Amino acid sequence: MIKSPLNHKQSLQGRQFYIFAAFLAVLTFLFYSAPELLAQEPDTDDTVAKKTMLDNVTDAGIWMLPLLLASVAMVALIVYNFMQLTESKFNPPDLKTSLHDHMANCRVRSAIEVASTSPTYLGMMVAAALPNVDATDADSLGREDVEDAIAEFTVKQNRGHLTWIGYLGIIGQIAPMLGLLGTVVGMMGAFNTLASQGQADPSVLAGDIGLAMVTTASGLIIAIPSIFFFFFLRNKLNGLVASCHNDLSEMLDASYQAVNADQAMAKVPEGFQA
Repeated sequence: MIKSPLNHKQSLQGRQFYIFAAFLAVLTFLFYSAPELLAQEPDTDDTVAKKTMLDNVTDAGIWMLPLLLASVAMVALIVYNFMQLTESKFNPPDLKTSLHDHMANCRVRSAIEVASTSPTYLGMMVAAALPNVDATDADSLGREDVEDAIAEFTVKQNRGHLTWIGYLGIIGQIAPMLGLLGTVVGMMGAFNTLASQGQADPSVLAGDIGLAMVTTASGLIIAIPSIFFFFFLRNKLNGLVASCHNDLSEMLDASYQAVNADQAMAKVPEGFQA
């Protein structure tokens, strides 16, 4: 069985997603479990364990709370959007085959009835567009009105999907700012300590600065996958919508060819007929 270019593209995007997700999971694990890299001298006391990034995240306190909420929201949005953007919810093959059969035999009303019972994107789009078919216009079957109905449906239906995907873009922009805010507050605390003590212990300042930088690192860890999945899911939505448009266009072409089959054959010069 030969895969269509669209299916091949979706399969390739799926593999890219799993590869990136696996890489991100490994990177996150190594980042939060790695020993503290800010120490300038090795710890000679065996009783004192080195801090990991996870320890620093815990010590950062309240400034990590908004970043934690952003990470939970990011994961929830990614899972939700992947559950919504599936072929079964946009253009299932069985529905497409049934509708194409009805349209190829000029059974527009039957196609509308079948489409109206399907909660899928293609079903709702067909149910909204096909009532504009004009059987009295043999030249175009009222295709211009049908395409206008398709465009209007697409704008309304895509608004909800793009809203949920857009939240990932918002998180990708806000997370680094939240991390920078925590860093600025931490640096202010370090400088206040230096001002109050005159010559503060460098190890204390290094610890304060290290904790402050954790918020920036955490913000970037949240922002990078958020931005990636924002573009990935938006492209996935565009691909699914384009597939539905192509399917409906093929159905309209099939009806037009069925209605104008005799005229098309009449234009073929004698001797060239099969």
